[in-house]
Amino acid sequence: MAGSEDTGDVNYAIRLRQESFAFAAAHFITYDGDTCEPLHGHNYRVVVELGAPLDENAYVLDFIATRDAVQRIVDELDHRVLLPTEHRRISVVETGDEVVARFEDRRWVFPASDCRLLPVANTTAELLAAWIGERVLAATPGVVSALVEVEESPGQAAVWRWRPAGE
Repeated sequence: MAGSEDTGDVNYAIRLRQESFAFAAAHFITYDGDTCEPLHGHNYRVVVELGAPLDENAYVLDFIATRDAVQRIVDELDHRVLLPTEHRRISVVETGDEVVARFEDRRWVFPASDCRLLPVANTTAELLAAWIGERVLAATPGVVSALVEVEESPGQAAVWRWRPAGE
């Protein structure tokens, strides 16, 4: 019933799709077990949808505070080389002002300030969506569901969905 305080099984969410939720970044991934693609870049775009109960003002989350939290996370990735720190075959070591990444006989050396070391197994769009989603959850208390979409090129996106365990 419209205007009812009882939301019952009704779910509410906000969706943020901002022009500024974009980042340009370089990465390389492994696939097929032992193939490592060349270093390349994407112009990523991020969409975030967060569900939560309505508050006393009848809104889910503050759009502005949520937008700002997502923007800070996206900005951390912009114009960086994204490197996985939990990959089983890619070694990433930061020594002073350099980061050295190795895969078999290949070796890359980057200025540390140009890198973002991520606690993921591979810098796929799927795991980037999960990393962004977990950071968004940490920054926005009270969320009961989340969806993060990371588009790595127009029409090609990975989606991460989250609900608390047991739901």
